[in-house]
Amino acid sequence: MLTGPFLDRNWMGQNSDYESSDIVMLGMPFDGTVSYRPGSRFAPEQIRLASWGLEEYSPYFDKHLEDCNFHDAGDLEFPLGNTVKSLDLIQKNVEEIYRDGKRVFGIGGEHLVTLPEIKAVSKFYDNLAIVHFDAHTDLREEYIGEPLSHSAVIRHSAEIVGFENLKQIGIRSGMKEEFELMKKHNTLIHEHSELDCFKDKNIFITVDLDVLDTSIMPGTGTPEVGGLDFKELVGWFKYLSNFNIVGADVVELAPDYDSSGASTAVATKVIRELLMAI
Repeated sequence: MLTGPFLDRNWMGQNSDYESSDIVMLGMPFDGTVSYRPGSRFAPEQIRLASWGLEEYSPYFDKHLEDCNFHDAGDLEFPLGNTVKSLDLIQKNVEEIYRDGKRVFGIGGEHLVTLPEIKAVSKFYDNLAIVHFDAHTDLREEYIGEPLSHSAVIRHSAEIVGFENLKQIGIRSGMKEEFELMKKHNTLIHEHSELDCFKDKNIFITVDLDVLDTSIMPGTGTPEVGGLDFKELVGWFKYLSNFNIVGADVVELAPDYDSSGASTAVATKVIRELLMAI
């Protein structure tokens, strides 16, 4: 018999028992529609390894990871090159999570993985709203003729929940038409209090890591200067912790573009703080 000890490839602080957990961490290593720099499919595995460099305690929330009661289910395996089947696989598994009375915490992967999550969650919750952190609008109808694109994910998600149930934070890049759409529906916000209209909503939080400034998050597929700093992002999480959050994801880390590993470490800490919030 081997005596070990052995390294754990799951997220630090997880509940190893699925049945007794409240939140299920689901790795979604898919980047099949990336329009600039691919590589986010490698994020879930690298994030798990980096998690062991964190403390389990968050001084921002005064909580430990064990208080979150989350189970790390590992990474889904996708049929390479088949976007539709990959998205269907995500939706099927997320539906199973909610059928079991739990909530999903997705780790991408590119941002398109959010769409099947929203499709699944919307089957279990009425009055669903989306809080979207990102550098980019992601409100295109299609990209080069393809509607299933990370550039269109929030547009299609908003069509499910209604644009009145979408708020966007940190946006600083997109087409003129997308900014006009945000203005039409008043989705772009800058102050915490602008979220108060969602007090009676069931909220899904989606965080594209390029919402953070390139000075701390260069390791992403489409970096954009002028972003939030880490404490600003955590401030939004702390405010949202008083809302009814029914699911979340963190996407678009592309770890190989930051050889220092700092971007992966930042992504891991973002995940820790968002787990504390939900």
